[in-house]
Amino acid sequence: MDFRDKQAIYLQIAEYVSEQILLGRWTAGDRIPSVRELAAELEVNPNTVMRTYEFLSQQGVIANKRGIGYFPADEALDKIRAFRREQFLQNDLPQFFKNLTLLGIDLNEIQTRYDDYVNANTHIR
Repeated sequence: MDFRDKQAIYLQIAEYVSEQILLGRWTAGDRIPSVRELAAELEVNPNTVMRTYEFLSQQGVIANKRGIGYFPADEALDKIRAFRREQFLQNDLPQFFKNLTLLGIDLNEIQTRYDDYVNANTHIR
């Protein structure tokens, strides 16, 4: 995993875990990798993954079943989507609109490219 400098590593790992849940790779009832397993996979300190799991637990995205491990919460998909949607609408979309305006890109072109993307990536839905 390539980490970005502008965001804490544990938050970047939280995004990774959330994405795995959104993509259906880790579903409610399925155990997610242990702290040590994920740390080894991502080549980070286990304390960093533990911080990620504690953060996601506080957000209600994952739950710890004592002695068994961590699992996506039943409502994980809804919580992740709501959080990411709000982040996108407040942070990314204004910058996107600014770029459209500065570059003179028409919304019809965006629609066409979006439709092409959706058709090429139907497996994501």
